[in-house]
This record gives sequence, C-alpha cells and structure tokens, in this order.
Amino acid sequence: MRKTSRRKPGKSLLILALSVLVAFLLISAKCNNTINNIFNNTIINNESTLPPPHQVGDVYDLVVVGSDPEGIAAAVSAARNGLSVLLVDKRPILGGLMTMSWLNSIDMNYGPGGEILNKGIFAEFYKNVKGDSFDVQNAIRVFNNLVAREKNLRVLLNVRSIKPVMAASGGPEVIGVSLAGGGVDKVVKAGGVIDATQDGDIAALAGVPYSVGREDTGSSAGNMAATLVFKLSHVSLLDWLKIRYYLYRDGNKNTGANMRSAWGFNEITSHYKPLSGRIKLRGLNLGRQDDNSVLVNALLIFGVDPLNDNSRLQARAAAEKELPSIVAFINQHVPGLAHASLAGAAPELYVRESRHIYGEYRLTLDDVLENRDFKDRIAFGSYPVDIQPTGPTVPGVVIGKPVQYAIPFRCLVPQKVDGLLVVGRSASYDSLAHGSARTVPVGMAEGQAAGAAAALARENNLSFRELAGRRDLMLELQSRLNKQGMVLHPFKIENKIAGHWAYPGLKFMRGLGLAAGGYNNDYKLDQPIEQQRFINILSRAVEQTGAKVKNHPHLFTEPNVFNLNDACYMLSGYLGLNRTKEESFRYFNDRGFFDREPQWKAYIDVNKPLSNGAAYMLVKNFITMLS
Repeated sequence: MRKTSRRKPGKSLLILALSVLVAFLLISAKCNNTINNIFNNTIINNESTLPPPHQVGDVYDLVVVGSDPEGIAAAVSAARNGLSVLLVDKRPILGGLMTMSWLNSIDMNYGPGGEILNKGIFAEFYKNVKGDSFDVQNAIRVFNNLVAREKNLRVLLNVRSIKPVMAASGGPEVIGVSLAGGGVDKVVKAGGVIDATQDGDIAALAGVPYSVGREDTGSSAGNMAATLVFKLSHVSLLDWLKIRYYLYRDGNKNTGANMRSAWGFNEITSHYKPLSGRIKLRGLNLGRQDDNSVLVNALLIFGVDPLNDNSRLQARAAAEKELPSIVAFINQHVPGLAHASLAGAAPELYVRESRHIYGEYRLTLDDVLENRDFKDRIAFGSYPVDIQPTGPTVPGVVIGKPVQYAIPFRCLVPQKVDGLLVVGRSASYDSLAHGSARTVPVGMAEGQAAGAAAALARENNLSFRELAGRRDLMLELQSRLNKQGMVLHPFKIENKIAGHWAYPGLKFMRGLGLAAGGYNNDYKLDQPIEQQRFINILSRAVEQTGAKVKNHPHLFTEPNVFNLNDACYMLSGYLGLNRTKEESFRYFNDRGFFDREPQWKAYIDVNKPLSNGAAYMLVKNFITMLS
C-alpha cells in the first residue's frame, strides 16, 4: 500500500476546488480524447515493431529471455552498447508484469533528498508513461518504441518453449537457447544469456541453485500471495473525484489519491467475507485508465505454487469465481464505486515471489535495512521491506524502511553456471531482502547494468564471473552506466538503531521475519513484550532454526508482570528441566547468559517487565546455545 502525507484544507475550500476542477476537466476531456487519438495513430503498432520469424538469426552476442521491464531494459542497454541482441518471450506482447498482469502502478525508490534513485532507461520509461501510475495500453506503446529504436535488437514473442543450451564440455555454461513454437524451431547460439523471466526459469533449467519462497528463513509459510488484477468500468470522472475526496478526508496518512491512482479503503475492505478460504480482499490500489476504466489491485490468492501451471490455473479460477461478490461489495460500500461494473481480469496473475537464486553475493535483510553500499553497485533501492500475507490468517508486515541501499553486480551472477546473468525479482536476494528489492525500478536498473556488462565482458574476453571479480572493470562499468544516464556514486548512511544494546537480538529475530518496525523503523525495543508474543516468537524461532530441543516450553497464565524469570522458565521447558522460575533464571545466569550486557542487571528485578529488545536477545542467546 502506498504512503502519502499532506495538510488538509477546510471542507468548504476543498469542495470549491473540486467543483472548479470538475468543470475544467469536463471541458478538457474532449480535447484530451482528440489528442490521444492523434497520438495513438502515430505509434508503430506492436506487430510491426517485431521481426518476422525468418529474420531471427542463428547467432547473437546476447540473448535476453523475458520481456518484462527488466528484460526490455537489458536488451535495449546491450543494443546501445553495440551488441547484437535477441529478446525472446513466450508472451504475445512486451511488458510482462505491467502489460499482462496489469500492474499499472510503480513502487518507486526515492533517495534521502526525495530524488528518484533509478535513472537511465527506467527514467525514460517513467517519463513516457507519465508517472508512477499509467495507462496499460500506453505502456505497451512505450515498450514497443524503446525496442523499435534499436537497430541491433531483434524481438521474438509467442514462443512456446525456451530452454538453455549448455556447453558440451567443461563446467556448466549457457551458450545459447533452444526455441520451439511461434514459427521458429531452432537453436540460437549466444555469447551470453540474460534471464529476465519472473521466476528465473532459465537459471533453474541450467542448474543454478535457488530457494523458493521463505524456505531460506526456515519458514514453511510459502510464497507471498498472488493477485488477480481486475477491471471496473462505469467509473465517471465525478465518481473518481468522490474517491479522492473520501481518501483526502479519511484521516489516514497512509492513504491517498491523485488523478491517476488511489490507495486506501482498508477499513472498508477488512469487512469483506470471501466465499473461498484462499481469497482475501485487502485495501484497494486503484489505477485509472485512459478509457475511464479502473484497474483494481486488491484480490489476494493464497496457496499458489507459481512454478506449477495447474496451480496457477486453479488460483485464477478461484479468483474469477470470487469477483462478482467482490464487485457487489465494492458497489455497496466503497464511495465513488457504486455504479462500477466488472469489465474483465488481467491475462496473467501478478505473482510476487517464487525462486530466489544463489549468486556470487546474496543480498541480505541487514544489507537493506542497514543502508549498505557496495563497491560493485549497479542499482539502488529504498522501498520498504513489504512482506505480503502468505495465508488468510497471516497478516502482511513491513519489516522496515531503508533510506538507500545498493545492489552489487555479484547478485546478478549465479553460482555454478557461467554465461548467464539473472535480473529482476529472482536475482540473488534473500527472501526478506526481496521484499524491498523486487520492485520494477530496481530490476530495470539491474537490466541496464547487465546489458552494459555483457558488452564489457565481451570486449575483455571474460566470463561474467571473472568480470565481477575485477575491481577496475567494475569501475569502468559504473562509469559507462553513468554516462548512459544512470547515477551510481558511493554513499554512506548512518544506521541509527545500531547502538542499542539489544540490536544483535533484533537483527537475529528480524532475519527470521519475527520482528517488524513498520515504515518508521520503530521496533519498540524498550517497550514491554506481552507474554503471548514471547511464546509465539520463541516457538517460531525454535521451529525455523531447527534448534534441537527436548520438550515443549513451560506455559502459564498468571496475571503478573511478564519478567525475566518467567521467560527463563519457558526456556527451561524446552531443555526438559523441571525447575521453578527462580531456579530457571539461575540456570541460565550460571551459563553466562547475562554477563556481556550490563543492561540485564535491571531485569533481575521481578517487577520490571521484559522488553521486546531483551526478549530478542534472550531468544537469540538461547538458539545460539542450542546450535
């Protein structure tokens, strides 16, 4: 959900302003339609920008698989850097997530001064779609124009099968792709391949190691929920202004709207009762289109295996069955949408998570939230670590909000397999770090860097892995990217909470997804922890880390202050000890649990409640003892 903050004018002033705006927009609507028609007729249509199948050659300097925004950026960048490039995809149009899944709002990454962090090719796209929320048909035209301008770039869509071709001898190396269907059945050789598929399909087929969902944290929660974006018609300009007015006056700083997008209504949608147990309606992200329809990103689908076609089909069927009920609820309860009608759903599901490859470096949650820079930086991020729900009873959470962090080039270089780079959400990020780094601007910056890196590796007759290890060539890569519109310079940002005595405990629990600071990084380290929350994080930490325990924790419901003795009593249960609370404390005290940090002395007082920070430290030390 987007965040916004603003000062609210008085009601009468707002109504007057909206009235004037309505009049102006009604007068200008006809002019805008005329301009749009003229503009549309001057754009080269999708088919005419693409080469017929017989023009696809047998050898290219680079093949990019996947025409999501990241893949388009990679292909365009490589072509601009002098390589012959083939961009290939199974889809019928360019744009992937944005044009096939109708994700028409961009999760932006802003720097400390409010500047857009990712420039270059992303900035070109952003400028031409006219902002962070856009018309999907216009996005298709913009993507088509980007690739059509590059004489070194060929595009092949509607291919039924794309597989990596591996070298016959030596270590695992991708030397091209095998294509089938779409009028082309051939092997295309290449000096390098970039995997820009959403799920890292080429990397997986080539033998690159990866994790799926949250398994790298030891959690069995699975993937973040998928979404089916749907379209509403009969939403007039006046209806849209009603939406804006409601969100302007709802008193929630995390909701808002402009003339293109709106985000909010959580207090309304939380009352929707789904027909299916695997469906949830969250707050509405609304995107107004040029034909006055509205795209809705709000329908969460749980239990989807994105790597299984049947699972995707079943998820879509469940969502489509739910849509009439959702629209009826929206008609009845959401201001401005009383007359809206269901006008279709996106051709593809919006899938947030699947594979996470292991690369030469894997971005961690601490890298993100400690605002780390890297010498081989090729992109920047700052989006919140936004972990969407994984089940109907598992709420989404914002683990924290970075100021700015860098993505190292090594995150694009997979382990064990040469001749391949991976860009986008399946790049080498830990699953929790992926909650921030999965955004399109970051992926497009990676794509631009990957395309330029492919040219640099070819010029120096190096593998991508060898290139990543050359400090001088990483500096050259950054220099070239800066000359080509990106802005990649060193930075240093203070980690303000690193000095807290319980910070090591916070990092441990945060890394398991068991501590969240929200948009303000407020982890409430000095506030008392509730007994039930301590039980929850303790049991989940034991489960996720695979700690070898002998029994279950001692539990109790005494209406007293939850203190250090109580917590130690619970821990002793896991060790199979039959001891009182005081004896349990002495057991852990004798083993040096409380020797290193002088702050523990205050918690010896049974009247002092255990804080969140102290609880995190205690659980961390306990799991470490069992390791």
